[in-house]
Amino acid sequence: MGILGSRVDRSSDAFRRNREGMLAKLAELDAQVALACAGGGPKYLKRHHERGKLLPRERIELLLDRDAPFLELSPLAAAGTDYVVGASVVTGIGVVSDVECVLIAHDPTVRGGATNPFGLKKALRAMDVARENRLPLVNLVESGGADLPRQSEIFVPGGATFRNLTQLSALGVPTIALVFGNATAGGAYLPGLCDYTVLVQGQAKVFLGGPPLVKMATGEIADDEELGGAEMHARVSGVADHLALDERDCLRIGREIVARLNWRKHGPGPTERADEPIHDAEDLLGLASLDLRLPIDAREVVARLVDGSRFDEFKPLYGANLVTGWASIHGFPIGLLANNVGILFSEEAEKAAQFIQLANRSEVPLIFLQNTTGYMVGKAYEQRGIIKDGSKMINAVSNSRVPHVTLVIGSSYGAGNYGMCGRAYDPRFLFSWPNSKTAVMGPQQLAGVLSIVARQAAVAAGQAVDDEKDAFLRKAVEEQIERESLAAFNSARLYDDGIIDPRDSRTVLGIALSACHSAEVRGARAFGVFRM
Repeated sequence: MGILGSRVDRSSDAFRRNREGMLAKLAELDAQVALACAGGGPKYLKRHHERGKLLPRERIELLLDRDAPFLELSPLAAAGTDYVVGASVVTGIGVVSDVECVLIAHDPTVRGGATNPFGLKKALRAMDVARENRLPLVNLVESGGADLPRQSEIFVPGGATFRNLTQLSALGVPTIALVFGNATAGGAYLPGLCDYTVLVQGQAKVFLGGPPLVKMATGEIADDEELGGAEMHARVSGVADHLALDERDCLRIGREIVARLNWRKHGPGPTERADEPIHDAEDLLGLASLDLRLPIDAREVVARLVDGSRFDEFKPLYGANLVTGWASIHGFPIGLLANNVGILFSEEAEKAAQFIQLANRSEVPLIFLQNTTGYMVGKAYEQRGIIKDGSKMINAVSNSRVPHVTLVIGSSYGAGNYGMCGRAYDPRFLFSWPNSKTAVMGPQQLAGVLSIVARQAAVAAGQAVDDEKDAFLRKAVEEQIERESLAAFNSARLYDDGIIDPRDSRTVLGIALSACHSAEVRGARAFGVFRM
């Protein structure tokens, strides 16, 4: 296997501009993450601590193994909306008692941990990660249930939470509820449906209806402890499997439960040398182009992600706009597809379709590095069959069964987003660099298309074209599409699993691949009909 070289010129103006721009974007990202960590704000953080309670990330830190990594998912959920950044829930993958687990932790400093539409979507996504990758699920519960004023957006889809818990259990994926405070109304079913339940004495309250609701519905007068206190559930109802003395005791019991699962990965472990790349990951800051019209040399990126910078390229002389080949990341063998120049022609599509089939035959996970403007258009390309060739690539991606992990490092436009395994194609994980953009096409192109259509409609109707109005509308559309294509906009809506520092790409991909190998890694045995 060959070792990739590098021609990066760190002294060039373009490299310096990219690096400075990327550092500025990372500072913006850090500011947003800080808002997520701040929860409901200083007043509510202080009140929570004064009650002797831990914050959600503090609970997570004590639950995880010492110095174990935690890959937080969707930290910018709900950014730019009416809701708090992070959507009042923390989700991610971490190691508990030497077992990789998915964690979902409510943030009680934000409206008592009540679930909002973005928080629901974020929690359901975490459950998908647990199911697809066969990872035990640990719920750190303190929630007042649905945010009632938004119940119309939560109640119907929220039922999937309970369905997912029962299905995970049926699949043999353990589910654990550690209850630190309120788990009321719909939230009461979290401990009710999990395989293992731990309640904190004097804090946990699990009931379908609290004292006011019970009095209104039945006329019965009861206090919190009688209805749903931790001790009552441990001694009377049997909802609690364990009664914890305090929060730290609850986390200790949770760790012991995971340790006793006798959990084993079903996928193969790392089989290759997991040595570091020979090229510096710091260079990725200067390689990531802020002007997405300028190409990124895919091999320069690959050389800073894969073990030892070793890469066995497949069809290097054919379909040169797409780099494909075999490598490993943290010892896990992978097949890799990376856009070298944004446009996908017939050659690139056919090359990708074949390579994806080979990866499935070899049962090797696939990494997609997206930087694409889509499939080529034009009379010559249509007549040559770009539709059927692009369809082959989409067919292969859609029916591939080996794990897919996607990283958007630049543009993700048009059907190129689909062919390179965008969110709609269910990659196990999808992450973005801060400079990336995702949309049906670039802002100028989209505004131009709408302008042409509007002009043609005016001419067909016998009306004069108003150039001033056209220019105004083009500018407004460009600004809208530019705003809606940004990484932060898409991440807030959970179209990715998080925006990451380019320098962390290898680590993030390694954690994702390790998680994927908790489940069996098997390739597709059949694909759809390929139009030849």
